[in-house]
Amino acid sequence: MCRWLAYIGEPLRPSKIVLDAKHSIVAQSLDSPLGAETVNGDGFGFGWYPTGAPAGTAPALFHSIEPAWNDANLRELSRAIESPLFFTHVRAATAPPIQQTNCHPYRFENWMFMHNGAIASWRQLRRDLTLAIDPELYPNVLGTTDSEVLFHLALSLGLRDDPIDAIGRAIRMVESVGHSQDVQFPWQGTVAVSDGTTLWAFRYSSQGRTRSLFHSADIPTLREMYPEQERLAAFGDRAKVVVSEPLNDLPGAFVEVPESSALTIDPDGYRHQPFLVG
Repeated sequence: MCRWLAYIGEPLRPSKIVLDAKHSIVAQSLDSPLGAETVNGDGFGFGWYPTGAPAGTAPALFHSIEPAWNDANLRELSRAIESPLFFTHVRAATAPPIQQTNCHPYRFENWMFMHNGAIASWRQLRRDLTLAIDPELYPNVLGTTDSEVLFHLALSLGLRDDPIDAIGRAIRMVESVGHSQDVQFPWQGTVAVSDGTTLWAFRYSSQGRTRSLFHSADIPTLREMYPEQERLAAFGDRAKVVVSEPLNDLPGAFVEVPESSALTIDPDGYRHQPFLVG
């Protein structure tokens, strides 16, 4: 599968967590202890919303088929940019080819999306699910991944009005099509999506055994717990990270996102709710 990271908070140089953290996303691309695959070297993507951009601004994207650990451009960009909301994704290809259009995150207007997981028996289900995309949105599907189709299904089902409901409806469609074709557990994955202001993250699988997902603890609380950790001074009080696996070994620094749940992160903080339960 893959590994991903999403940040929201005060403007931050992405290199602080993409490169410099003990278990950064680039480190995870080489060695992912909690991942389905240890190495995630089949390309990567980096997407960010510019600091100070008005609401509704489209994110910028950088995709590469190089391994993240070997790409000098990622190091240059992540050290030069400051952003209040950014995504990074390192890929372990399951079936679709290694090409830039298959690298996450994906973008539509001001929306950004990434996924770790898979639609089971994708080649078998691909036609029915692709044809369920709104015809007006279909020309925007540039790659061949199940993830990009899920994103456009969610857009077709109202993502811009209600992200939690739309992602849920899209996954239920995947399950319905899969079950009709005797696929026992059609959906597996963690998902991140943002409109540039709010971040939503999801952890759900048809089998109830979803890939790992964590979010960071409150920064002011962490400063009280670890006053000797000078590195925490680099983060503002509102800084929050959602990531496939923890970026450091500090006890209590990262909290596991529960199975079958949706997480909303905005200026008010974290809000968990059950997702596709029952």
